[in-house]
Amino acid sequence: MARTSPQDKESDFIEKLVNVNRVAKVIKGGRRFSFSAIVVVGDGRGRIGHGHGKAREVPEAVKKATEKAKRKLYKIPLKEGRTLHHDSTGHYGAGHVVMRAATPGTGIIAGGPMRAIFEVLGIQDVVGKSIGSSNPHNMVRATFEALVGLSSPRQVAARRGKKVSDILGRTPDAKKSVGEADNG
Repeated sequence: MARTSPQDKESDFIEKLVNVNRVAKVIKGGRRFSFSAIVVVGDGRGRIGHGHGKAREVPEAVKKATEKAKRKLYKIPLKEGRTLHHDSTGHYGAGHVVMRAATPGTGIIAGGPMRAIFEVLGIQDVVGKSIGSSNPHNMVRATFEALVGLSSPRQVAARRGKKVSDILGRTPDAKKSVGEADNG
């Protein structure tokens, strides 16, 4: 029996660097520079996390941010493994985002931090729009708020104690085409 180490499980994550910012602290004798980084981590199948790290060097800041992102992962329900189940909005601070499910072949129509999030999440068809602040911190958090608020028809049915067909409004007669309708 083959054993899997924790490093093997972590290696299947996709990491995207969203933003690096240089921060200066004025001290006696000059300025001391440090760097902050925002990283988004996902497995391409619906699990995603984000992290923020600060350090004196860029690689160390990215490493800290990646570790924080892997610590808290969210499971997002995807429709057919390629898009969202329904449209969603999110906001954090002055950052507002709107996300819409799209038909196959649309691709990822979003910019900046939202695009990075969708790529590591595994979404292939989505339309996203950022309204308000273009600050990457606010955009990432607003996008995560919108994604965490998503629910699949199966989750809604379980919450209400109903069947998925009741939630979607499908009846056995609805599957018949127009030509197959009863003439009686």
